[in-house]
Amino acid sequence: MKLRKPFVRTSATMSLAALALLAVSPFAAPQAAALSEHNVPKGVSLADDFGRVPSTTEQTFTIMLKLRDQAGFDKAVEGLYNPESPTYHQWFTEADFARYAPSEADLKMVKDELVKQGFSVVSSDPQNFSIRVKGTVATAEKAFQTQLHTFSYKGTTFQAHVADAQLTGAAGELVDSVVGLDRENVKPMYTIANDPRTGKPRFQKKVTPQDAGSTLLGEISGTPFTASQLLAFTPQGQSLPLGVFYGTTYNVNTQQTVSYTPKQLQAYYGLSSLIAQGYNGKGQTIALVEAYGYAAAETDANAAAKIFGLPQFTASTFQTIYPEGKPLDPESADLTGWTSEIALDIQSAHAIAPGANILVVASQGQDNEDQIASLEYIVAHKLANTVSSSWENDEEYVAGSAEENAFNSVLERGAAAGISFQFSSGDSGDQGLDSPVGDLSLPANSPYATAVGGTSILNDPNTGASFSAGWGNDIAFLDLNGPVDPTQSANSYFNGGAGGGESIFFTKPSWQKSLPGKGRQVPDVSALADPFTGFSILVTKQGAQYALAGIGGTSLASPIFTATWAIADQYNGKALGQAAPLVSKLQFGQINDVIGNADENVNGVDVSGILYTQYGSTYYSADSVFSGADAPFQTQTDFPSALWNLGYGEVLAISFGTDSSLTVGQGWDNVTGYGEPNGLPFIQGVTGKTKGAALAK
Repeated sequence: MKLRKPFVRTSATMSLAALALLAVSPFAAPQAAALSEHNVPKGVSLADDFGRVPSTTEQTFTIMLKLRDQAGFDKAVEGLYNPESPTYHQWFTEADFARYAPSEADLKMVKDELVKQGFSVVSSDPQNFSIRVKGTVATAEKAFQTQLHTFSYKGTTFQAHVADAQLTGAAGELVDSVVGLDRENVKPMYTIANDPRTGKPRFQKKVTPQDAGSTLLGEISGTPFTASQLLAFTPQGQSLPLGVFYGTTYNVNTQQTVSYTPKQLQAYYGLSSLIAQGYNGKGQTIALVEAYGYAAAETDANAAAKIFGLPQFTASTFQTIYPEGKPLDPESADLTGWTSEIALDIQSAHAIAPGANILVVASQGQDNEDQIASLEYIVAHKLANTVSSSWENDEEYVAGSAEENAFNSVLERGAAAGISFQFSSGDSGDQGLDSPVGDLSLPANSPYATAVGGTSILNDPNTGASFSAGWGNDIAFLDLNGPVDPTQSANSYFNGGAGGGESIFFTKPSWQKSLPGKGRQVPDVSALADPFTGFSILVTKQGAQYALAGIGGTSLASPIFTATWAIADQYNGKALGQAAPLVSKLQFGQINDVIGNADENVNGVDVSGILYTQYGSTYYSADSVFSGADAPFQTQTDFPSALWNLGYGEVLAISFGTDSSLTVGQGWDNVTGYGEPNGLPFIQGVTGKTKGAALAK
C-alpha cells in the first residue's frame, strides 16, 4: 500500500524522523513528492507499548482505493470552488464521480484479495471508492504484513500498526489507505461549566416533565458580567494577610448558572429577523455524526423545545439512522459520555435553525474507523448538505497518515458533492504543545473540512451590549479562606479553550494563501463554546431526565455554525458547498471579527488588586496574573477578566480569551478563525444575494 506523503512542520518539540508528513496542493488532494514511504503513526515512537492485540479479536477495516485520475479529480473539485470556473458550484453527479472512481475491475481485484486473505466483506461503496471488511487481528496482520499493538500516551490508549502496512499481492498497488489498523476512540468535544474548587458540574439536576421548565428557566442567567465590586478578605479573625481586589463581577447571582436560551442566541447571531421571515432552515437537513445514539433523543429535544418556545420535532423532521446497525449495548452512549453530546448537538442546532430537519447518523462504535464509515455513508447517499461532527482525534501524536489520507479522501468527495462538513476544533487550546503553531485535531485539519473554533459571549455591564472574546479560560484563586498569591501554579490553572494552529499534515489551501505559515490553518470560523457562557439542555441518562446548564466546548460551536449554514443554504436556494472557502472571502462587516481587546469591547474593569502581608505589599493586574512573566500558561495580552465570588468564602479571578499559547487578534487567528457569523450580512456575503436586504439584524 503506497500512501500519499505528508508535509512536515519543523518544531523543536517534535521528532521528524518518525513520520513523513502529507502535503496537499491548494484546495486539492495531496500531490507533493514523497519524503518517505512510511505509514506508521508517530505515536508509536512516543508511546508505551503494551504488546500485541489479541490475535482472535474481530475488527472492521475500511480500505480506500486509489482513484483512476486523482490529479484530474483534484482539479475538478478545485474548479467547483473557483468563481471564475465554468463549473463553479456545479456539484458532482453520479456520472461525474464515475469518471474518477476506481473501476469495477480494480474493486474486484482488491475485494478478491481481501476475501482470499480471510476477510468477510461488510459493504462496498456504491461508487467503488472503498470496501469495508471484517476479520480477526491475525488476519489483518497477515494481509497487511504488519503487527497491531496497544499503546498508551499521555493518558490515551490506542491501537497502531508497528511496521509499514501494505496489502499483499498486486491488489496492494490499488490501495490508497487502510483505516482500522490504527484505532483510537474519538472524543466528544462537549464540556460543562465546573465549580473551580470541587471540579464538579455547576448545574446538573434530575428533573421531571412537570418541573423541567421552571428548573431551567429559573436557574440560568444570560448576564455574565455585572458592575465592578471591591472585595477585601483576610483569614478569619486576622488582619493579615489582606487581599483587596477590584474589578467587573462574573456570575454575581451564585444561585444561577450563566447559560443562553435559544432566543438569546438567535438574537446575538443576528438571526431573529431572518427566522421571523421564514429563513429558519426549512427544507434543509442537518446531519449530526455521533456514536451509539440514544432512544430518548427526540423526547429530550421536544421537551427542551417546549420550554424554549421552539417547534416540536415530528417523524418527518427528526430521524436517527444506524449505518452499521444499532450498538450491541443500548447503554453504550450513557457509559461513554455520548448521550449528553448527542443531546447538545440536536438541541443547539434546533435552537439556531428551528425549521431544519435533524438527522442523527449514529455509528455502532466510537473509533475513527466507525466515524469514517458514517461520513462515507452521508456522502454516498447525499443525506444532507451541511454536517456537524463534534469529536476529534489528535493529529500529531496518535493519528497516522492512513487516517489522514482516508478522512481527507472522504471529505474531498463531500466537497465535490456540495456538502459542508464542520468539525470541532478542540477544547484544550494548543493541547500542551506550548507553541504558537498549536496541535490540531483530526479531521478538522483537512482542507476539505470547515473547522469551527470557539468564543465566549460576554456583555458590557454598563450598557448591556454583547460582544465576543475568543474562548480560553484561566482560573486564578485570590482567596482560599485567606488571601493567596494568584500567580502561583498551585492557585491557577488553564480551564480549557478552543483548539487551533497549523497542520503538520496538510499545506495551506489556496483560500488561505494570505495566512501565516505553510500548513493548513485551523479554525476557519467560530461560535459560542465557552461553558462559562454556555447553553442549556435536557438529557435522559440511565432512565432519568436531567437539566444541564453551562454546556459548551467546540461541540456547541460546530452545530451552531452548521445550523447557520443550513439557513444560508436555504437563503441561497441550493447548496453552497464547503463553508470555509466562502468564509475566507468575506469582507469587513460580513463577519464579526473577534479581536479580544477588552478596552475596545467592554467598559467594565479588569481585575486588579493588592496583597498585603507582614513583608509588604504586592500589586497584581489581570495581565500579571494571566499573561505576565509569572503566568505559566498564556501569551494573550488583551482580554476581559472578572472577579468571581463562589459564595462560600472563596474568591477567584477568571479570564476570557486566554487560550494557552494560541492568541486572538484582528483578522484571522488560531482561536476564532475569521470570526463569528453575524446574521444577514454574513448570509448575503456567502451567497452573494441581497434578497431580504431590508431585514434588520
